Amino acid sequence: MAANVALLSASSPSTSASSILRRHPPPRRSACPRRAASRLSVVAAMSDDPIKEWILTEGKATQITGTSSIGGGCINAAQRYDTDAGSFFVKTNRRIGPAMFEGEALGLKAMYDTKSIRVPLPYKVGSLPTGGSFIIMEFIQFGRSRGDQSALGRKLAEMHKSAKSDKGYGFYVENTIGSTPQINTWTADWIEFYSKHRLGYQLKLISQRFGDSAIYEKGQRLIEKMHLLFDGAVIEPCLLHGDLWSGNISADANGDPVILDPACYCM
Repeated sequence: MAANVALLSASSPSTSASSILRRHPPPRRSACPRRAASRLSVVAAMSDDPIKEWILTEGKATQITGTSSIGGGCINAAQRYDTDAGSFFVKTNRRIGPAMFEGEALGLKAMYDTKSIRVPLPYKVGSLPTGGSFIIMEFIQFGRSRGDQSALGRKLAEMHKSAKSDKGYGFYVENTIGSTPQINTWTADWIEFYSKHRLGYQLKLISQRFGDSAIYEKGQRLIEKMHLLFDGAVIEPCLLHGDLWSGNISADANGDPVILDPACYCM
């Protein structure tokens, strides 16, 4: 892949949702005035399509040879862009702004940086001119099966061991699990984090949406006594995928495990 784009390190204390992507300009190429003028007109014509614009500039492609729709789940649309610089995987959402994809990109990059398990490297997040947002990432050719599940378990263990958190429990940005907001405020205590930002927050959403006071009250009683279940337990915060289920697991053409669509946090 020839894309020359990097994300800020997840360990950077200044990382924010609005600055998770840092782009490097492509190398300068000499061109006669006529060719330069022609290229400027092409860029101007692409200004209403930021996906193609990025691919044909910072993605280092000179030609998009084809696009095809692929499975993107029930929340986003997904396409494969084939170019003379390789293939790109693109997800779009016509209703939700870029914050959702920014959280995904930061999670993907955090997992990628552990060098333990294969994840698609994210390149660009942006807004669509007609509303909504997009994310461009590495295209990974999947194999015919989900691969060796024991290898997946070992790779996940490696990721957990190599990505310990010194900030406590949480993550650098709020993100989403599916399209549901996920609160990731850094918290020093695991019981407090899980009680307030995971179980407690989900119970609150259930109560607000469905008015189910019985489930809410039972959940609150569990939260009050949850510390007893973990009395004496030593819990060390490490990076989690956050939304790991069969639909977010695959294997590449070599059979190596691949995980995708994360809702990362440290817990």
